[in-house]
Amino acid sequence: MEQRRFFNRDLSWLFFNGRVMEEAANDKVPLLERIKFLSIFSSNLDEFYRVRMPVLRALQKIGEKDDSHISAGEQKGILRQALDLINAQQQRFGAILKEQLIPLLKSCNVRLLYNEAFPDAVKKVTAEYFLSEVLAFLQPVALDNGNKFFPENNKLYFVVNLEEAGGTEKLMMLNIPSDELPRFFTVKADEETYIAFLDDIIRNNLDRIFKDSRIKGCYSIKVTRDAELDLQDEYPGDLSDEIEKQLKKRDLGLATRFLHQSGIPLRTMQLITAQLDLQNASATEGGVYHNLRDFFSLPLKSPETSYEDWPAANPTGLDEAVSISSIIADKDIIIHTPYQSYHSILRFFNEAAINPDVEEIYISLYRVASNSRIVNALISAAKNGKSVQVMVELKARFDEANNLKWAKKMKAAGVKIIYSVTALKVHAKIAIVKTRKAGRIAYSGLLATGNFNESTAKFYTDHILFTSNADLLREMELVFLFLSKREKPSPDNQIAFKHLLVAQFNLQSKFIELIDREIAFARAGKPAAITIKMNNLEEQVLINKLYEASQAGVKIEMIVRSICCLIPGVAGMSENITVRRIVDRYLEHGRVFIFNNDGNKEVFLGSADWMNRNIYHRIEVCFPVYDEAVKNELIQIINLQLQDNIQAVSLNDELENVPVPKSEPVVQAQREIYRLLSGI
Repeated sequence: MEQRRFFNRDLSWLFFNGRVMEEAANDKVPLLERIKFLSIFSSNLDEFYRVRMPVLRALQKIGEKDDSHISAGEQKGILRQALDLINAQQQRFGAILKEQLIPLLKSCNVRLLYNEAFPDAVKKVTAEYFLSEVLAFLQPVALDNGNKFFPENNKLYFVVNLEEAGGTEKLMMLNIPSDELPRFFTVKADEETYIAFLDDIIRNNLDRIFKDSRIKGCYSIKVTRDAELDLQDEYPGDLSDEIEKQLKKRDLGLATRFLHQSGIPLRTMQLITAQLDLQNASATEGGVYHNLRDFFSLPLKSPETSYEDWPAANPTGLDEAVSISSIIADKDIIIHTPYQSYHSILRFFNEAAINPDVEEIYISLYRVASNSRIVNALISAAKNGKSVQVMVELKARFDEANNLKWAKKMKAAGVKIIYSVTALKVHAKIAIVKTRKAGRIAYSGLLATGNFNESTAKFYTDHILFTSNADLLREMELVFLFLSKREKPSPDNQIAFKHLLVAQFNLQSKFIELIDREIAFARAGKPAAITIKMNNLEEQVLINKLYEASQAGVKIEMIVRSICCLIPGVAGMSENITVRRIVDRYLEHGRVFIFNNDGNKEVFLGSADWMNRNIYHRIEVCFPVYDEAVKNELIQIINLQLQDNIQAVSLNDELENVPVPKSEPVVQAQREIYRLLSGI
């Protein structure tokens, strides 16, 4: 039997999401944070059904191979495995919630009323709330042949089975307005705090809505729809207009999942499926409540139930009396969020906006904060007479509307807005500021592993490099010049980058060259090693090159947070490769690449995971770290993560998350990194 060479990407992702859920069962994690991990699991799974499930079903239907080269005949098996795994995880989800977390809440005098009768005191208060607040948002609709009902994407509904006078049965759809009202309502009574679901407040008052009917049954449902936008590869018009049109259609996409409460009578299920056009959706039996991502807003706030505060440290070397551009003219400085404050990044753009010597600003934006201070600084810079050019990626999934809003505001303020070509996303995280000093132009800039987004910087671990390195900044300017032409990369417009690694130009070939160099060292009998940290690993050319390196004797240590299609620890293929995953209070997001280089280590950072989309369908920028102090600090951080024996798990050759053996010293990497960077 031929050796399997790649994990399936979707199964790999589902195992990662299972690892997220298991943090909810970790008794070392504070109670509210455990509940939030359930919320993250639920939100992730909704996105999987919106983004990946349509792909899995399409591959099965058309009989083509997927990105892991799984044969057409195996597609049904992959889909079945995915559904079985999701079902098992959802059962585990329910067990963690009901058997562990709800009892713990009760021990704190907090009762989450989860599928149970309301005490009399709660009934009275919630009835008043229903009549004064909730009732205004309810819109019951009869479900019959003359009245087709379209359930909106991921919205919550009840299907209510009524018996009217004369014994006539009637089926009603009733919205649960959790997007207009809080999902949870708090009542304090009898020295306890009761938390009620909005769903149950409506259930308990159905007789006030359907006064003349007998309520035979009430069942919660949710429909998840395909999130893909229908964009032509070559769109000749204004891309922003087309994105806006497509966003209006997104929630009208094909249904991919029909999630329903158990116990719905067969006849009612058949009617719902037919009336709501759900024949092709994956019918999934769930619990009484859906959209449990709303647990993120559970009204429970106390120091005992949350993580201890880790105040962001101010990076050393950034004197408030001296402009950042002046400081980095002498040396590179790196910021590690969220351990260190994001204020210096905001300050960099704010100083550029008001500095009379600044003439030009260039930046690429992929996911913009909803109330972006950076964009406001760019608007101020344009109004202050500076030339500001912004590459806004309108196709950043689920951030299209927010990015479009900011693009319009910037354009109105005089900022030059560039959109990527339709078939190519720009995922690079780079910015340049050009300042005229004594008649000459001086460059300063930022290169990052994560988005220029002050909101996500609070819980995404990323690295942002401040630099005045002329070699890097001139090549960054070439990237912006290329983007401004709105061309696809082709053999006729290639750029010979010597320092930056840019997808569509030299990124893949440069990484192959760096791996080949380690292979040559290993074959020459010298120490050879590669350490890589990324979010996702899928692209087969680079995976095969890592297998080749392993076979040559190169020691390869990988930290891969989510999707990993590489199979580690297989004799004759990957026995020198280990893969670990870290799930903790912060989302691991940085991409770091370290090559031993015969003891003279080379370190690269960047925006690119090794996914097909990043390598073949995006503009990405990775960059070398030249400053020795910065390089050593990054190596120290990665070494702490490789030593983690608390939050880390290893991936085995069956995709399972295997706990790292406990040993002394005990190392929880995120805590130790915080101590390192805070000087504790």
